[in-house]
Amino acid sequence: MSTVDYGKIGLKIGLEIHQQLNVGSKLFCSCPPELVKDEVPEMTFLRRLRPTQSELGKVDPSVFFESQKGVKILYEAHRKCACLVDMDEEPPHSLNREALKVVLTAAFMMNMQPVDEVHVMRKTIIDGSSTTGFQRTSIIALGGWIKVGEKVISMQAVTLEEDAARKIGVEGDGKIVRYRVDRLGIPLIEVATAPVMYSPLEAQHVALAIGKILRDTGKVMRGLGVIRQDLNVSITKGTLVEIKGVQELELISTVIEYEVQRQLGLLKVKDELGSRGITREVLKPVFVDVTDIFRESKAKVIRKAVDKNQKVLAVKLVGFAGFLGRELMPNFRVGSEFSDRAKFWGRVGGIFHTDEMPNYGITAEEVAAVCKAVGASIEDGVVFVADTAENTFDALKAVVDRAQEIFDGVPAETRTAKEDGTTRYMRPRPGASRMYPETDIPAQAITEELLQEVLANMPEPAEKKLARIMEQYLLNEKLAKQILDSEWVKMFEEIVKETGVAASTVAAFLTETIKALKRDGIAVENVNENQVKALFATIGSGALAKEALAVVFSWLAKNEDKTVQDAIEALGLKMFTEADVELIIDHVIAANKPAIEKNGKGALGMLMGLVMKEVRGKANPELVNRILKQKI
Repeated sequence: MSTVDYGKIGLKIGLEIHQQLNVGSKLFCSCPPELVKDEVPEMTFLRRLRPTQSELGKVDPSVFFESQKGVKILYEAHRKCACLVDMDEEPPHSLNREALKVVLTAAFMMNMQPVDEVHVMRKTIIDGSSTTGFQRTSIIALGGWIKVGEKVISMQAVTLEEDAARKIGVEGDGKIVRYRVDRLGIPLIEVATAPVMYSPLEAQHVALAIGKILRDTGKVMRGLGVIRQDLNVSITKGTLVEIKGVQELELISTVIEYEVQRQLGLLKVKDELGSRGITREVLKPVFVDVTDIFRESKAKVIRKAVDKNQKVLAVKLVGFAGFLGRELMPNFRVGSEFSDRAKFWGRVGGIFHTDEMPNYGITAEEVAAVCKAVGASIEDGVVFVADTAENTFDALKAVVDRAQEIFDGVPAETRTAKEDGTTRYMRPRPGASRMYPETDIPAQAITEELLQEVLANMPEPAEKKLARIMEQYLLNEKLAKQILDSEWVKMFEEIVKETGVAASTVAAFLTETIKALKRDGIAVENVNENQVKALFATIGSGALAKEALAVVFSWLAKNEDKTVQDAIEALGLKMFTEADVELIIDHVIAANKPAIEKNGKGALGMLMGLVMKEVRGKANPELVNRILKQKI
């Protein structure tokens, strides 16, 4: 539990929640919003995206950053979920009207005011995630509020935009990035709040509330990757940092706590360097060639570079001894800040620095020689890199630039969230020159007729829905709230109606059991909706015992694209027929005749236990009970 006084440090948090919409087709074409799994692409095409100036003659800093990587993008496409629009070979079609209705529905649920006209804008992106070099986005509604607990949370805007292509991998020493365009163009709703959350847990609760509103529309997709949370985090003496791609709701508070730790840590380093009399001006981009020191080195990474006739360059960071190894958040140090910049700007695998030496096969003698070569004293830090001459120069230049930024405190930047809650440098913060109008799509009026159609089909209010769920499905309040707060509520009602399985069984499994399986490391996101429905249909038909639900679900999570029937056969869970059960019961009765003659119907419980032990969950208890009663 964090001991930071978030009020004292002036923590402010804003959220941007993105979720894919389940509306039958992509945003600007008729392709289905489906992802292709592990198939050889039917088509590939190679592109290189370049930065362009805005209408004001400026190049956005984040776009310039991406252009410096010098990579080419190899796109993969399949005809069943991609077309010429996705490949940027045909102009976009008109805006998906169903997607627009869903966003308007969510906007009304958050008390927002729709705009009069929808104007599609282009947001420049040249990291390869869009074949066009930009993402299409449009504001649908502004203002508004939601209530979370006793607090009113101000909403800024809700937008409708297209999702990006999926990054598949990197090859060619990082010079070619592979993207699959199946996800490109899937409609996304983006909900942006005002920065009115003042603690990590409060931000997590607000994200949960917004997610519930989106699910209540009944038109959002479920599963890993369909919802992403971006966080805007700042503290009074720090700066605004954008953290992108938090996929797990439960991770939001951890990500914010770690970001606060990082910013406070950087501010402390700045103050301590200042107290030592170290200034920005003493940090010079003077790079010394220390390749010869490592000609006979046992450090594999460095020796590999030297053997390829590459360079090892080093730079002195005056006064930085002891700071490079300073931890800012778990397993992330000041040196990690420098390493991230070196990787992106210098295209290197990482850096070495004296706070972590001797290590990695590098000896104390080699470290001393490097320090002597650059003229470093015991108070100085030294960073060195092994790669091509160009890459090592660019990497160390990025290190010196980042070291100089220490004296500004916390740099404004965009970071990406990792699975452990830590974050890494992604790119500079974007500027206003990143957006410009889309010229291929005319403005679309939001008419009174459209608004009335949306209002006439609004989802059931939350309080009313809770009461109905409890009454209709005979669930207690706790279980009803659990299912309503989950992403499974729509499927829960469908399963109960279609399969006849007891509502309490379905609700408990979809909430409590799946959550427990996830804690145990089961990849629950690998099981799709159709598999879940098929699983309960098998229970409803009597072909599988409900006690086997967790076992079959876990097997499906580990064996993607397999069926429930495949799981039943692989696990040996095929149910006994009525004739099989009757034969087993006859054997049990024959073996226990004295007890039956003595106790009569009183022996039913004992016999039931013996038979169920024999059938081991492969027979319906109701069937066993009925046959036993007939027999005795």
